[in-house]
Amino acid sequence: MKVEIYSDLVCPWCYIGKRRFEEALAAFPDAADVDVVYRPFQLNPAASETAEPSAHVYERKFGRPAATIFGPLTRAAAAEGITFRMDDALATNTFQAHRLLWFARRHGCQAEVKERLLAHYFTDGGDLGDREALAGLAEAAGLDRAATLAFLASSEGADEVRAELAEAAALGVTAVPTFIIDGALRLQGAQSPEVLLEALERAAADRSPAGAAGTA
Repeated sequence: MKVEIYSDLVCPWCYIGKRRFEEALAAFPDAADVDVVYRPFQLNPAASETAEPSAHVYERKFGRPAATIFGPLTRAAAAEGITFRMDDALATNTFQAHRLLWFARRHGCQAEVKERLLAHYFTDGGDLGDREALAGLAEAAGLDRAATLAFLASSEGADEVRAELAEAAALGVTAVPTFIIDGALRLQGAQSPEVLLEALERAAADRSPAGAAGTA
């Protein structure tokens, strides 16, 4: 079974949704047979590559103090065991970080790199556009630092990431996280672990001979 998760690295609900999905997957009997793929999505593809405080971005977008937004998000994250320090977060264009996830997928450590990128932004106040920082996160997840830096300095994977972004638009993905299970069953938003587990079980039942016969 393949689960494709469209998300952006500066989306707080994508981090929260990731934790909830992991809880659901841990309770799923056939978890070892699930291939989880993180697909790119950009909430703001026109964002500058020069980092700025995320608080400024939120205040421009919503027209109110960032603290009124960050507080509820921080509490929602804490309920999932995640520490948000959004006052320290630096907003930047996420395209290069999505390229790194594409690279990590090909080296079998996409989930590890995804987690480190999210923590880098939401907890550590890191710059997702800084190549040295990205290479350090990749190295911590098991990738070769020099090879990662060489990749980031190249254009490799750029066309592929753009194609995946275009595919997300073609599929009608307009909000994240969006979960697509086995290419058919779709859930949008940071659903509860119970809802996500039910979706996994439903998809597994549809794959079984009995399920296939019942839908024939």
